[in-house]
Amino acid sequence: MSSTIEQMRANVGKLLRGIDRYQFNPAYFQTQVTSQILLKALTNLPHTDFTLCKCMIDQTHQEERPIRQILYLGNLLETCHFQSFWTSLEENRELIDGITGFEDSVRKFICHVVGITYQTIEHRLLAEMLGDPLDTQVKVWMNKYGWTENEDGQIFIFNQEESVKPKNIVEKIDFESVSSIMATSQ
Repeated sequence: MSSTIEQMRANVGKLLRGIDRYQFNPAYFQTQVTSQILLKALTNLPHTDFTLCKCMIDQTHQEERPIRQILYLGNLLETCHFQSFWTSLEENRELIDGITGFEDSVRKFICHVVGITYQTIEHRLLAEMLGDPLDTQVKVWMNKYGWTENEDGQIFIFNQEESVKPKNIVEKIDFESVSSIMATSQ
């Protein structure tokens, strides 16, 4: 599973160069290829590949059917509307045909978001977020991230307070650099 995801991520850089070609040569634009590139970029969230690809597609092409749907899916993921994402993906299954590991990559992103957002989460809610209403994947991802479940159905994610790292901000402004500003303000 993870080797497939890593292979997909390695290909994202190559795909970005492909979409770059379309930006500078609009006559060569191919909707199907661009759709595949966007879907591969989605597998690399939280990195900015998807945003970069989206910015390289002109507005008229963004309105085309498969691209518009993929951009909508990306927006749902980026805004953490995970349950809506899975519903919309189910309605558009044909979009991810041929994209091996797409759902696992999305689940990895969702687990990343959950890991930095929650200290505990209800088992049912995590299952919904992972698009797993039948509860077949939750245990797999819990084990992968070291999350534990108590008898109340609460999953312990992480004690966020233990990971707080204070940062000292030191500004180095010498008197000479501000003296001219102070002199003009009087």
